[in-house]
Amino acid sequence: MKLRVGNIIRITMPLAAGSKLDGYEVLGLLGAGGMGEVYRARDPALKREVAIKVLPSFVSRDPDRLHRFEQEAQAAAALNHPNILAVHQFGAFDGTPYLVSELLTGESLRHALQRGPIPVRKAIDYGIQIAHGLAAAHEHGIVHRDLKPENLFVTRDGRVKILDFGLAKLKQVQQQSDGNAPTLTAGTDPGMVMGTAGYMSPEQVRAQPVDQRTDIFAFGAILYEMLTGRRAFQRSTSAETMTAILNDEPPAISQTGANIPPALQRVVNRCLEKNPEQRFHSASDLAFALDALSDSSGSPTVTADRATISRRLWLVGGAVAVAILAALVYFWWSIPRAVPQVESVTQLTDDGEVKDEFSSIDSDGARVYFTEKYAGNFRLAQVAASGGPVAPVPTQIPAPFRATIAPDFSGLLVTEGPFGRHPLWFQPLPGGDPRRIGDLESQSAAFTPDGKQIVYTDGATINIADRDGSNAHKLADLSGWGFWPTVSPDGKKIRAMVADPEYNGSLWEIGSDGNDLHRLTTVPKDLFDVAYGRWTPDGRYFLFANAHQGRTDIWAISEKPGFLSRAKPVAIQLTNGPLSCTLPTPGRDGKQIFARCAKLRGELVHYDRKLNQFIPFLGGTSAIDVAFSRDGAWVVYISYPDQSLWRMRADGRDRVQLTYPPIFASRPEISPDGRRVVFAQSKQDSKSDLYMVEMEGRAPEKIVDEPTGSLFPYWSPDGNLLAFNAALPNKRTQMQMEIRIFDLKSGKVSVIPQSSGKVWPVWVTQEMLVALEADSLKVSRYDFKTQSWSDLGDGPFSDCGSTDGKYVYCVTSEPSPPAAVRIRVTDGHLEPLADLSKLNRIVTYGSSELYLTPNGELLFTRDTGTQEIYALNIRWP
Repeated sequence: MKLRVGNIIRITMPLAAGSKLDGYEVLGLLGAGGMGEVYRARDPALKREVAIKVLPSFVSRDPDRLHRFEQEAQAAAALNHPNILAVHQFGAFDGTPYLVSELLTGESLRHALQRGPIPVRKAIDYGIQIAHGLAAAHEHGIVHRDLKPENLFVTRDGRVKILDFGLAKLKQVQQQSDGNAPTLTAGTDPGMVMGTAGYMSPEQVRAQPVDQRTDIFAFGAILYEMLTGRRAFQRSTSAETMTAILNDEPPAISQTGANIPPALQRVVNRCLEKNPEQRFHSASDLAFALDALSDSSGSPTVTADRATISRRLWLVGGAVAVAILAALVYFWWSIPRAVPQVESVTQLTDDGEVKDEFSSIDSDGARVYFTEKYAGNFRLAQVAASGGPVAPVPTQIPAPFRATIAPDFSGLLVTEGPFGRHPLWFQPLPGGDPRRIGDLESQSAAFTPDGKQIVYTDGATINIADRDGSNAHKLADLSGWGFWPTVSPDGKKIRAMVADPEYNGSLWEIGSDGNDLHRLTTVPKDLFDVAYGRWTPDGRYFLFANAHQGRTDIWAISEKPGFLSRAKPVAIQLTNGPLSCTLPTPGRDGKQIFARCAKLRGELVHYDRKLNQFIPFLGGTSAIDVAFSRDGAWVVYISYPDQSLWRMRADGRDRVQLTYPPIFASRPEISPDGRRVVFAQSKQDSKSDLYMVEMEGRAPEKIVDEPTGSLFPYWSPDGNLLAFNAALPNKRTQMQMEIRIFDLKSGKVSVIPQSSGKVWPVWVTQEMLVALEADSLKVSRYDFKTQSWSDLGDGPFSDCGSTDGKYVYCVTSEPSPPAAVRIRVTDGHLEPLADLSKLNRIVTYGSSELYLTPNGELLFTRDTGTQEIYALNIRWP
């Protein structure tokens, strides 16, 4: 209401009945929500009742919400469709924005759903109307992005209206049939998650770019709810709900007891596909599919002579035939291609030993061969393809690793040692003396299908040699370190995983003649940690593993689309938890996939020097990357395996989650003043950046955005500087790192001189930090006064930390036995602290291996999960 107080004019909320708003007569308040109040009003000029949405002044001062309100007006005003709320006017009165729209009578779909499921025929009718409304919006380049039952209104005459385009994304339409159609591009900042939990698409949860298919996913969730009366992805918290959207399938409609036609269930399932490529490609297609399911047809009565009737019957029959043929063609080209499915899973081993995730699995049809850690070393092991006890493969090769079977099943190709370049051996089966393959040294290797040659990676190159090691030559330089080469069954293509400086892998392909090296585009870009690929024996599919959200799943790429293929080849997710499966290897007959599958679980422990034991810490929380405030009152950690950042008091109280997917955090460090946490985070683009978040739990803020990524942040003692690792530009094939300093006051980044090749910086005092040499794994210290480096410990070490300024605490690395030690800063004296050879630790790249309390206690994460070999029975289309 407009009031005059002296010379001051202002709008008071709520508006009283009888008051005026820019010429409209307010009749009463209809409702209120987070985006404003809605009033019933009368338009005196056109003598009709309207609805007016008013943005309160305290909200209108918020630029973001004001922008969203204006977006809603722009989006809705651009549309004129019976299934979309009509907007008549948008304006501002005394600085208060308002929107005038048609007045609806009826109820929201949410209100209707509170009474239970919607009858099938009515749900289909509602669905057709919603799909037509979405199609109209999408044709104008508008994506709603917040479709939910609250934003759908059912009028008294059964018409469905789409409301609230407050999150609508207007995008450039490629071909405009109307020159007045909007071409405004108005998105959100990258990384912002917009929408409502429970109805968001997977790409919205991941804060990826969205298109009209995100509305189709939300539509599927709404249609599921209309048919079953249950929400498709509802969990107790928003974070759990979003995780379910990414990983879980809703309960099958057939399991809810509802009598739903199978064809309608398939429509719902297609809308809810995790991969946008497998959903309906347009709302028009969706409306067509639903319309085909409706049974509303009539048969008018006519009077005509026999010839006329006959002629009409022929015309009708021809039209029906054409319609049927068109429908068949449409469904042939529009429905998703049949995809392979895992029908059952069988556990083959149960010996409790660690099955290495970086090795290989192979089978000759009767036995399955793999690598496991046993008595502190690697060993080749075998189990029957039907399951049973695990037995060693007798060999004299020291630290045998990465077994690949020969095409004639006569033996295994084995590297000596897990990482780096190692001698290559051939181990005969079932036993015998191993033979060294020439002087080849390899990261990993595979036979060609005829068994006459060996393809192998040697750091950043891919090479080929004869079976005896002769005639070795390079095929190509890779864009990073190469692992797991494999050759197609026809011998024409070679694929390998190539790791970037952050060890995120992508699949690359090259011809067997060394030509046409390229990255596979059939692997979605958001699958940024791809590993270990193998072809099925018939060459129709290519299997690979991908790590995401703290878990690894198996995917397949269709290699040979058949005649009249309906869609281009896409990556198909075969497993979706709860086991974390990797090293997928097809069986000899192609009906099974053998894989290493793990139940991920960790237990935080500390080392008691008096008892010489590892004792659970913080209740044995499943956590990695633990860090403490300087006074020991607060602790932050990364939950395992989902990689969310948490903070709590050291006694376990006040536990608060600080990050949510799609942010996956690592190496958090609390600032010296105890108010902030810095951490590295990886999103779906494979690049890590440095973020900071308040201990109270506000939204994380990016502070360092290096072009090639940044890792391993560490505070200076005064809290003004951060040391971190950055990948060297234009040298990704060498995977070199250097140490940089970020000044929080000035925002400037500088490089520590001569720090190329050094990793994991640790500030010991304000004048000194230490780091590891990436090649030799020895500890070096840097003196800021003299700006020079010097050796501190020979190593090899894999991780270090410091709390007191007197010692650097490290973990020894292979080939040394695993142990925790401390090195005195003044003279480099090394003191053993704990034997770690019997502690099965969780070690993940980008995370710490040991954590320190303020008083110097050693903490580790003990692996309490299981890793076993499984057989997945596959139904191929």
